[in-house]
Amino acid sequence: MGMFHHHGNGKGHRHGGPKPSGIDRESLRGMQALKRLADIKDRREREQLERGLDLGLAAAPSVNDRTISTFSRGQQPAFAGINTFLKAPYCENIRDVGKYDVAIIGAPFDMGTTYRAGCRFGPQAVRRISALYDSYNADMAVDLYEELNLCDAGDIFVIPSNIEKSFDQIDRAVSFVHEQGVFPVVIGGDHSIGYPDVRALAPHIDGRIGIIHLDRHIDIQERDMDERMHTTPWFHATDIPNAPASNLVQMGIGGWYGSRPGMKVARDRQSTVITISDVEELGIEKAVEVALECAWKDADAVFLSFDIDSIDAGFVPGTGSPEPGGLLPREALKALRMVAREGICGMEVVEIAPPYDVSDMTAQLGCRAIMDVLGTLVEEGYLGSRRKDEPERERINVS
Repeated sequence: MGMFHHHGNGKGHRHGGPKPSGIDRESLRGMQALKRLADIKDRREREQLERGLDLGLAAAPSVNDRTISTFSRGQQPAFAGINTFLKAPYCENIRDVGKYDVAIIGAPFDMGTTYRAGCRFGPQAVRRISALYDSYNADMAVDLYEELNLCDAGDIFVIPSNIEKSFDQIDRAVSFVHEQGVFPVVIGGDHSIGYPDVRALAPHIDGRIGIIHLDRHIDIQERDMDERMHTTPWFHATDIPNAPASNLVQMGIGGWYGSRPGMKVARDRQSTVITISDVEELGIEKAVEVALECAWKDADAVFLSFDIDSIDAGFVPGTGSPEPGGLLPREALKALRMVAREGICGMEVVEIAPPYDVSDMTAQLGCRAIMDVLGTLVEEGYLGSRRKDEPERERINVS
């Protein structure tokens, strides 16, 4: 007779059953999500199915599911179709971008890299792997497709041989989208684009703009090999009058590559540097609380910059300057959600280099970062169908 054999006493446990957990089952996020699901409409899904049948022809008579079309014109199958981010509508006429809540913008520029190039293909890779996902998250009880008006604005025409002209193009593109009252999500591209991204947003912010920068490298030296490269964006961003270094937080910094010149600048300019050891000792929640406190001090908006190499290189091989010992994916996603919970004015995801990736795992994590941030912004009422009528000061500035 085995140790856990049922003895006929109505209990199959060795000591009469497990101890009570003390947790109310109904308080679990999963159970709350089940309740919330009833409030999320499926109107857009039904409209998409009808559109697919109209544009793609009814399926062959042998197909029992009559919502399937002959030509794929919707989100399924995930491996078919022409990819935009999450198969969102492509806003080909950029003058129509104001019809949307959020615009995905590709910035396929990697001439600012100082080691391995390849992240010009980052936007393509993120779009491609995004087809894997549907739009519902059970942890947040959010459906991006139903609750957020999202478009893909395509890629900025960068000038591969000219960094400064590319900066001007990126600045112009992001500024235009923001001026239309649309939340910009920029997919790089190398981290040099952080400077034109902030340069585009800062003039539209009434007051200071803070920056929360997740990275293994500090990226705040003035020049690298005589140019403004991906090691320099925050030096130049914090030269912008309303983007002071006192509101710049650099989190996850560490390792043995590329930080000494920037550390001198960070010391002189008094930015806040949170190393990976700080994160380990404080815990991810407390570290993010410190970051939020510093970035938001006397600021009216915060920009989120997420370098994929802030995550341990074992999880993100597809990046140009990999560095072991970084954040775990779950830590990074939690940090991003915590930052988004306070409201942000825009975000970028940079340094995804598909030529070095394995099974799209780096691009997938970049995609998840965007989805988790957008889901949090919907959940907290900053964007989409749950948006509050009168956003408070720290909420997204979309004027």
